[in-house]
Amino acid sequence: MWSLTPISLGDLRSDMAREAGEAQTEPPFLEVRARPRVAALGELLDEAVLLARRLSALAAELHGEAKLSGERRNLLRELDRRGPQTVPQLARVRSVTRQHVQGLVNPLAERGYVEFVDNPAHRRSHLVRLTPSGKAHLGELSRRESAALSRLEIQASQEEIVAAAVALRALRSALGR
Repeated sequence: MWSLTPISLGDLRSDMAREAGEAQTEPPFLEVRARPRVAALGELLDEAVLLARRLSALAAELHGEAKLSGERRNLLRELDRRGPQTVPQLARVRSVTRQHVQGLVNPLAERGYVEFVDNPAHRRSHLVRLTPSGKAHLGELSRRESAALSRLEIQASQEEIVAAAVALRALRSALGR
């Protein structure tokens, strides 16, 4: 597990000055004020990683490890939410290669959950579209997950949960995608 240690330019300058035997100066006021925010972001990242691991384990319990990976389930959800997309479009959203997404899409097509259709905007890059079978399968996955989530006793209000989602979305956006 990795952890982000809060550090500012002032910390780096102090470390460099100490190594060079120079007198240390206090970091500028803004850098001192920024440290709690950086520490909070580090804590949020740590929690997000731990949560992702726990959610992966829960999904394996609910759906069976071999049935459909989390990446493939998320790809089906993406197609359901946003409609048909090309493999390169799906790759850009995930910050992965086109080849990686193709490796996720092909087994979904073999199972009949997605299909490749002509793309009016591009002759060679087909659209990946959710099939009725894929939509039905996604519905079953969602019912199982909703049942499990409804049994959770979480010590947070709906507003706090929404605020957490907003914070994670903002962090993802700031990191690029």
